[in-house]
Amino acid sequence: MKLYLTSAAAAVVLMSGIGAALAQDVIVVQPEQRTIVREYIKKEPLASVNLLGVELKLGSPVPDTVQLREVPNVKYRVAVINDQTVLVDPETHQIVEVLN
Repeated sequence: MKLYLTSAAAAVVLMSGIGAALAQDVIVVQPEQRTIVREYIKKEPLASVNLLGVELKLGSPVPDTVQLREVPNVKYRVAVINDQTVLVDPETHQIVEVLN
């Protein structure tokens, strides 16, 4: 009986972990897209926008006043903020990757 309860508890924990993982939005920027963006920035340099108080990390919002540039064959838009290139989701205006 004790083994049955332990197995049932483990199954509940496992299932809740799977549910939590599915609930999160996982954004994956493919290496090919990073390469395309880097090459695009070399050919078409963007002026850096200086924004005080904006933390450049995954999920940080980018103000609507920042112009996002479309890059061919890349789902996300690009901007240079505080001298760092960032990929931004055009729908949510959130940073999906900071390129170094």
